[in-house]
Parts: sequence; structure tokens; C-alpha cells
Amino acid sequence: MLWEDAVRLGVMIGVAVADTALPEMIEGVRAAAEAGLDRAYFSQLFSWDAVTLAALVAREVPGIDVGTAVTQTYPRHPLALAGQALTAQAASGNRFILGVGPSHPEIIEKAFGHSYDRPARHVREYLTALVPLLRGEKVDHHGEALTAVGRTSVPGAVAPPVLLAALGPVMLRIAGELADGAVTVWTGPRGIGEHVAPTIGRAAAQAGRPAPRVVAGVMVSVTHDPDGVRQSVAAAVDAAGRLPSYRAILDRQGMSGVHETVIAGDEEAVEQAIQAYADAGATEFVASLVGDERERARTLALLSAIRGRR
Repeated sequence: MLWEDAVRLGVMIGVAVADTALPEMIEGVRAAAEAGLDRAYFSQLFSWDAVTLAALVAREVPGIDVGTAVTQTYPRHPLALAGQALTAQAASGNRFILGVGPSHPEIIEKAFGHSYDRPARHVREYLTALVPLLRGEKVDHHGEALTAVGRTSVPGAVAPPVLLAALGPVMLRIAGELADGAVTVWTGPRGIGEHVAPTIGRAAAQAGRPAPRVVAGVMVSVTHDPDGVRQSVAAAVDAAGRLPSYRAILDRQGMSGVHETVIAGDEEAVEQAIQAYADAGATEFVASLVGDERERARTLALLSAIRGRR
């Protein structure tokens, strides 16, 4: 059930909007902490650095975990990211969660100039190097995709949990084998229950690892105009549905676009939809608050009420 301690509630703090200022993001996390939510995540695109943001905000706002969902792997060598993540752990008092992902060829190849050839191989090698580095172990990895030789150590920092952005079966298996869980987007309860949770769960069990985290990232709005909210989302981000990995998860669920994954309606309808994620096997529900200011406030109030029933 949703109210059990095993299921966490969080928010995604949008950093892709160019005019979002640091004080505004700090206040967004502070509001989430005051609402009693468990976690706040930052995404990564080009401008704001998500790991640095998490470290800064954690120093300003106690009582809530902070993390990335997700930071891109290709532009960041595992040694560099391990040092940065452990620095964020030390700054946050060990409240940091590291979410990573390979992003998309449209970004990695066209913006960063890296080859996106065989991303699963890249991710497997990346985690093979990164996870031991986070534990302070010496790494001597020479692979087809990358080389990493060295050790990282930050006094007072423990290895943070590592989440992998994973939607397809290959990435989900890698997440189960090498990471602590998966973070998803544009995935409804059906996709979680029929595909994500069983695939990553089997992989973790076969690798002798603990039950993995399944973090569902969802756009949410408590609103009197659910159709209007979905139309606004479609106008803003429906192009995401044409990216191959997103198109594949939408097709798996029989959806035409990312707007169909938006949870919108009154308090009862939204709570029932969130419950469906918990019933499907999500261990954490992370809401991106959408709509106008009043709708976002209503949504946060509902999440707070749900969290308060534990």
C-alpha cells in the first residue's frame, strides 16, 4: 500500500527552464520538505549542474533527501562524477542520491559530439567503474567504451545510492545487476507493473542483489481542468515522444504521446492514480508539479496529506 514506509514521495524540481533562479529552486525544495515529502530531485540538461544544485540546496534545506534524475553519463568521466557525487554526499550529510543516464543521441551526438554507439555497453562499463569508485575502491578498468584507473575518497561521505534511467529491457537488466534501482519517465502504472518492476526485479534477484528501487517520475496536477493541463503539456513537451527510448515505452503502453501519462484531476482522482503506481510496484513516486500556481499548490498539499497518513 502507498502508506507503507517502503513507498516514498518526492518532487522533481525543474531546472530545464532557463529563467528559474537558484532561490526559486531552493524554496521549491523547502516547500517540499515542509510538506513532509521524502525527496527532491534535479534534472540535467545544459545549464544548471544537477549534482552541484543538490549539494547547494541540501546545505540550505534540512530534512529531505536530494538527488539527480538524472545527470548524463557521456560528458562526465566516472572518476570525475564519483568525486563530484561524494562531494555532494559530504555537503548534504549523506542525503544524496545519484541518478545517471546516457541521455539521447540527439543530445549526446549533436550537442556534445560523442558517439552514441551501443549505449548499453557504455552504461554497463560506466557503472562497472562508477559504483566501486563511490565505495572508495581502486578501479582499473580498461574497456571498449572507457578507461578508468584510480580511486576517489571524500572524508565523511558514504557511497550514495545509484539509480539508472531505464525504460527498455536491456537497460532495466543493467540497472538490476549494477545499480540500486531505476528511475522512469513517461511510464504509467501498466508500464511499471507489467514491464519495469518485474524486469529489474528479476535481474537484481539473479545477480544476488537486494530488491531494487523503482522510481516513477510523473507529471501531476490537482486541477478542475485536466484536459487543459494535458493539452498544455502536449504543447510544451510532446516532441519528447519522438525520441526512440520514449517512443518505445509509450508504444509498449499503447499511448500516442507523453501527455497521456500526465495525472490530472481532483484530489480523489489524483490520489487513486498515485495509488495505482504503488500497487504496480513503484517504490517511490516523484511528482513534477504542473499547472498554474494554484494547481501546483493544491498538488503539493495533496502529496503532503498522503505522506502524513503514514
